Amino acid sequence: MERKTKITAEDGKQDLIITREFDLPLELLFKAHVDPEIVAQWMGTKVLKLENKKHGGWHFETSDPNGNVVFNANGVIHDFVLNEKITRTFEMDNVNFAPQLEFLEFEKLTNETSKLTMQIIYKSIEHREQQLKLPFAQGLNMAHNRLEEIVTKL
Repeated sequence: MERKTKITAEDGKQDLIITREFDLPLELLFKAHVDPEIVAQWMGTKVLKLENKKHGGWHFETSDPNGNVVFNANGVIHDFVLNEKITRTFEMDNVNFAPQLEFLEFEKLTNETSKLTMQIIYKSIEHREQQLKLPFAQGLNMAHNRLEEIVTKL
């Protein structure tokens, strides 16, 4: 299956650029990132907090079928402009990764299509390289496929 989510990682840099075009109007793509019920569905996680505003916060928790927490992430929303951008930090509990800074930019392509561009900045080149060794690209592509599938039905 083709990966529609593209990840660009230039040598010697501390960031990644992630792009994905969606067969969704801009407003629905943005809603999929700010509506707690929709986020929970496409990310397969529990949304404990999602304050969509400047200086807001977010907190997600994912459990296994037995109820054991396997993933806990949180951050602060530094900038929020409806249907345009979200700037936030991302930090996972109980892992050796430093917090990262994420810039999400939403762009209208046509009335029925839109584009998400994410720039993720890591503490160091080494931290970015550690992230890239994980099944990060495959998981992100699968999550974006679910996002498009779920939101198309709205």
